[in-house]
Amino acid sequence: MPSVPRILNPSFRRTHGDDSLSALRKILALILFFTFVFPVSGDGVRIRDLVMVAGARDNQLVGFGLVAGLAGDGDKDPVYTQQTIANMLRRYGVNVPASTLSAKNVAVVMVTADIPAFVKEGSRIDVQVASMGDAKSLQGGVLLQTPLLGADNKVYAVAQGPIAVGGFTLGTGGGGGATVTKNHPTVAQITGGAIVEREIPTSIVRDNTIELLLREPSFISVALMANAINQVFTNSAHAIDSTSVQVHMPEGAQNNPMDFIAALESLEITPDEPARIIINERTGTIVATADVKISSCAVACGNITINIASTLDVSQPAPFSQTGRTVVTPHTSTDVTENKSGMVALPELPTVEKVAAALNTLGVTPRDMMAIFQAMKQAGALQAELLIR
Repeated sequence: MPSVPRILNPSFRRTHGDDSLSALRKILALILFFTFVFPVSGDGVRIRDLVMVAGARDNQLVGFGLVAGLAGDGDKDPVYTQQTIANMLRRYGVNVPASTLSAKNVAVVMVTADIPAFVKEGSRIDVQVASMGDAKSLQGGVLLQTPLLGADNKVYAVAQGPIAVGGFTLGTGGGGGATVTKNHPTVAQITGGAIVEREIPTSIVRDNTIELLLREPSFISVALMANAINQVFTNSAHAIDSTSVQVHMPEGAQNNPMDFIAALESLEITPDEPARIIINERTGTIVATADVKISSCAVACGNITINIASTLDVSQPAPFSQTGRTVVTPHTSTDVTENKSGMVALPELPTVEKVAAALNTLGVTPRDMMAIFQAMKQAGALQAELLIR
């Protein structure tokens, strides 16, 4: 094993003593030991990609502000927009009645942001801007200084700057006019548009213990994770439930928990992958994991197409008739077409690739496949969790 590099200056010994110096040397030796004895294999998934450390969470911020410079696409003089402009001008010593203001170049917006843990004062975070009124577009606008508040009603950041819409609206609306709209021109963002003014206190170590929270709860995954940690740090980790693993920091790591967390997150495991099929009927999307299995069953799928056509016929009286009147009579025709399909016996299918290939041989559409999966689940042949969105 290579020797520990001497990166500590002599003043550290005088300031912190021999005990702290020895502890830090143990940490450095531990990290080098993991680097050379336990190299990254690339076969599993890093613990860092599966969990989050308890306490190191994001927080939501929200603010109420104004976007100016909209060239006539702003709010069409609603009362709250005029009042907001008047309140802002009052801050600068301009007292103007709200009813005398025009708001066509200004839009009232809500500004939202997520502030990560450990973000220091002066750092920048991204913000999203969304129109609250009837503004036509926020394109070309500038967000005026907007305080962003947390759930405790304290200001943690201040947002300001030109916004990026990523869409547009062209043309003239109304009768006889044509309008072309791309994306959502009333929603925008500002990259790095807010400056953090207050750091949110964060604590991740409690009683020399770190808690790892699994993003996808699984009893198998937490057991595998605790076992992998205990192979490196003996008897330091134990699973609490399907989401959390508590890790007690060993001697020598308590004075430098960041290096210990880095060593934990670099470990690899092969997490449990649940057998799951997710169906989104609105978009016609089906996503299945590799562990989906189907027991032996028989499937028949027949499409029924119903075509209903309605036409209008005109019934008129005979020429030069003194009586009678012209009547419009509706005529409706209905046509039903059924695509016949025989029943196909499916053997036991152990992988999602074979499941997809077998269903594709039936010539079914994605929406038919959704109905087949639901029927298989009801029959007990689908050995997977079925989620319908």
